Amino acid sequence: MLVFRKMEERMRVALVGLGGMGSGLAKNMAGKGVDLTVADLDSEKVRKACEHGAKAGGSPTGMAAQSDVLMVCVTTAEAVRAIVLGEGGALAAMAPGSILVDHTTVSADHVDTMRAACEAAGVVYAEAPMTRTPAHADRGEVNILFGGEAALLERLRPIFECYAENLFHVGPAGHAIRLKLIHNFISFANVAAFCEGFALAAKEGLDMTKVIGIISAAGGKSGMMDLYGELTLRRDFTPHMSLANAQKDVRYYTELIEQAGLPGFMADSIHQTYALASIMGHAEEGCTAVIKAYEGLTGVQAKLPDIPE
Repeated sequence: MLVFRKMEERMRVALVGLGGMGSGLAKNMAGKGVDLTVADLDSEKVRKACEHGAKAGGSPTGMAAQSDVLMVCVTTAEAVRAIVLGEGGALAAMAPGSILVDHTTVSADHVDTMRAACEAAGVVYAEAPMTRTPAHADRGEVNILFGGEAALLERLRPIFECYAENLFHVGPAGHAIRLKLIHNFISFANVAAFCEGFALAAKEGLDMTKVIGIISAAGGKSGMMDLYGELTLRRDFTPHMSLANAQKDVRYYTELIEQAGLPGFMADSIHQTYALASIMGHAEEGCTAVIKAYEGLTGVQAKLPDIPE
């Protein structure tokens, strides 16, 4: 049974992490009147959030002590644990009945660990990974996958609705991150597949102006190709979703499928494809920079004819 801290109607919210997704969350919460404090290693991102009405915070521990809801939106499970559970971590400063919202795409094991640690401290853990892109976050149109009790979702709904178009109650705690990892695996598998296909098309001398349109007129059409296909052939590898994050998410998926006792042949292959592109120096580029691993083997760039070498 959840035991919430008695709070004023206007909850005090702290957000740690103003990356591609977090910046959009901060903009929309502050712009819609949420009492918001923010922190990030990049002071310029904090400054921009403050322009939208947020307040600059200090350490995550200090922010946690002064907040009813602490949100973490960073890059990895390891980073979340360092912020929340590490020496002098934020959890120790949180009041019993306050809420920790974990928006980070993490491992399934991480969610189980965090929930247990929060329960031991009398804090309520909210598992809430997101889908869509930083552009959607900026417009307040992310999808939130929520795992846990309905009462907790309703408690957080007024905050979530500041930046989410869709709230999906996936099921009990632990289910949201599992579905998020499955979603991301399928998405990044699709990126790796069309990048491999694009590289082969270029190697074979096909008309690259026709490739996407013909594939998308049939069963090869996909959301990821709609988002990134033309950008890839225009050699635009802006890290809306970085290759490093794609590699990380697929790695978490490979761990999950192994723990479930299922073979993960595709998962291992796709993870190693992203790992190769990362080793080749493309980790901080967009996820479709995985095509550069294939291009390194073919010696041919996959691009539209009007794009210079």
